[in-house]
Amino acid sequence: MSAPTFESLLTRHGLPALARGPITTLQVNVGLRCDLACHHCHVEAGPKRTEAIDGALAECVIALLARCPGIDTLDLTGGAPELSPHFQSLVRGARALGRRVIDRCNLTILLEPGQEDTARFLADQGADVVASLPCYTPSKVDAQRGRSVFERSIEGLQRLNALGYGRGDGLRLDLVYNPLGATLPPDQATLEAEYRVELKERYGIVFDHLLTLTNMPIQRFARTLAREGRHDTYLALLADHFNPDTVPDLMCRHTLSVAWDGSLYDCDFNQALALPSAGPASIFDLKDPEQLRDLPVRTAEHCLGCTAGAGSSCSGSLR
Repeated sequence: MSAPTFESLLTRHGLPALARGPITTLQVNVGLRCDLACHHCHVEAGPKRTEAIDGALAECVIALLARCPGIDTLDLTGGAPELSPHFQSLVRGARALGRRVIDRCNLTILLEPGQEDTARFLADQGADVVASLPCYTPSKVDAQRGRSVFERSIEGLQRLNALGYGRGDGLRLDLVYNPLGATLPPDQATLEAEYRVELKERYGIVFDHLLTLTNMPIQRFARTLAREGRHDTYLALLADHFNPDTVPDLMCRHTLSVAWDGSLYDCDFNQALALPSAGPASIFDLKDPEQLRDLPVRTAEHCLGCTAGAGSSCSGSLR
């Protein structure tokens, strides 16, 4: 028997179809090029990808922030967003407007040639760093992200700590955990405590928070599930753990996802699947985010991942 659909589970729990609320976060994928090619990457980033934001789009993003004070956060993702030639202008422009800026950093990029000053730039600008570290042991990280990635990630974290990140005085450093396979993340608070002890004792690393994310059954991870004959089982696991209490806080209700070419989506996962949002097709056509309020959110089977267990969003668990 196939798993219940996301839409049928909303109905079963007496919940209305998802609709947009006010937009408070603009999440921009500045390009798909990355120094890594992780197994779980839902946008299938890698060293050979060439898709990237251009100068006109970067200017459009800052202009939108300038005329829309309700958007208080610019969330920069990729690929490795730092590889974009427009990354620093986006950070500077948003910070000059008083917005919070999030750099979704894979850590290893901070060690790449040409990126020697990136960590210092982020600190000088007061940007927050959300860094991927799917475990505190080398073998598990390298199995998911590539050989020697753990060692380089630790060095990246130590560089950030040396600049004041993660020490509770204004430079925020959050770590991101996602499971190695077709399981739900453990309790976020419990795992955060484990990370805190292990990283401090072994490497002297401190951080602010750990964010636990569920692996979405799309793109590379979906193909892995299919090869292993576990796709339907994983969907059933997500559906069996549907949590209606997570629905009010789903990120698609308050985040607008912008692709490298300016096209608009309800979330980063819909962007990866080329499922456009209702309303204007491009950020160039968006005059006011209020155009999007109350419009329906486009849903599909992967939405089960955001509502399973404690829930999952770009800011970690929802409950």
